[in-house]
Amino acid sequence: ATKVLAMPGVEIVSRAYKVRGLVQGVGFRWWAEREGRRLGLRGTVRNCHDGSVEVAFAGQKEAVDKMYEHLQIGPSAAEVMDLEELPPPEQLPDDFRITF
Repeated sequence: ATKVLAMPGVEIVSRAYKVRGLVQGVGFRWWAEREGRRLGLRGTVRNCHDGSVEVAFAGQKEAVDKMYEHLQIGPSAAEVMDLEELPPPEQLPDDFRITF
């Protein structure tokens, strides 16, 4: 008899946030790109004209939750004041990258 091992379902979730505070000119995009890749997420990060940063990402739920925790703090030079949840994106790249 052949034994087949069933793989447990992996929950993939996507989220997007507008990050407000001192988040431009402090390496936030490069930091977010590095954190996203380290966590195995797909996504994008970009500066907005209003001084905020938009981050959109998808991956395993645990990694997405961890990225959310990291975004609340940001890199050492940043000062995150607010995270506004946005509608999740329809499409994301196969990696994590800075977009302009």
